Amino acid sequence: MKNIGLYFGTFNPIHVGHLIIANHMVENSNLDEIWMVVTPHNPFKKKSSLLDNHHRLEMVFKATERFDKIKPTDIEFKLPQPNYTVHTLAHISEKYPKYKFNLIMGEDNLKSFHKWKNYETILENHNVYVYPRISEGKIETQFDNHPKIHPVKAPIVEISSTMIRNGIKDKKNIQPLLSDAVWNYIDEMNFYKK
Repeated sequence: MKNIGLYFGTFNPIHVGHLIIANHMVENSNLDEIWMVVTPHNPFKKKSSLLDNHHRLEMVFKATERFDKIKPTDIEFKLPQPNYTVHTLAHISEKYPKYKFNLIMGEDNLKSFHKWKNYETILENHNVYVYPRISEGKIETQFDNHPKIHPVKAPIVEISSTMIRNGIKDKKNIQPLLSDAVWNYIDEMNFYKK
């Protein structure tokens, strides 16, 4: 049975930090593949800086095409919105019964994980792989030494998509923070310039 890690994000845009984490997780854990789950635009929220779903998916495709173990997926695009991770996990597990799905999250998200919808159900049925982040605050003690939560020592990457969007808007050279294919796509499409 293939062991798949699901790495959720808006990827607006996907940057080298996302790739560093995804590649490190798949190469330094028992995961066979990482699926980059592009989170769709929530129709109930107005967020003008968020590119259309298909553009963000295209950038993830371009960023990951050289990595055999990292794949883009639009699985959440077809689910009713607003959506919750617990529903995505149920849907994807039903669609791919021969795969075992696991959640990937940053340490900062683990701190609020107890507030997620049906987080207990997630932990009953799935493992959670956690990568380190520089953040303040304490992780809930209920997750200390939890058998389903697996910290993975990964590089701490402090690159954000917001920083990249602002850099492009301010006409700064942010090219080293993106794969060439993603940079070329953003440049050709004139994204984030306003």
